Amino acid sequence: MSLTVAEKRVTKKELQRNLILSGLSEEQVARDLKTSPKTIQNILQLKVTHIEDPWILKSYLEEQILDQQKNPLPFTALKGDYHQYWFLDSRRIEQRRLG
Repeated sequence: MSLTVAEKRVTKKELQRNLILSGLSEEQVARDLKTSPKTIQNILQLKVTHIEDPWILKSYLEEQILDQQKNPLPFTALKGDYHQYWFLDSRRIEQRRLG
């Protein structure tokens, strides 16, 4: 399933705002997710090979924000239980396999 141009624009902002709220750098996120800062930058811009990548970053950021006793900002398009979306590989998301 593809996002519309408007949904992509909003999703990029939501990912970026949650990254800022987390207080983490792109480098720290990359280390934690065992990838490169460039990959994180690409995901933030929705330039991905696998449609699960934004969901992985979303899940990671929400977890980090909640660990800091803060509330993550809501997502408009990336919402609900990813297990319920037939087009997503839930195992890939659970294992946080980026790229």
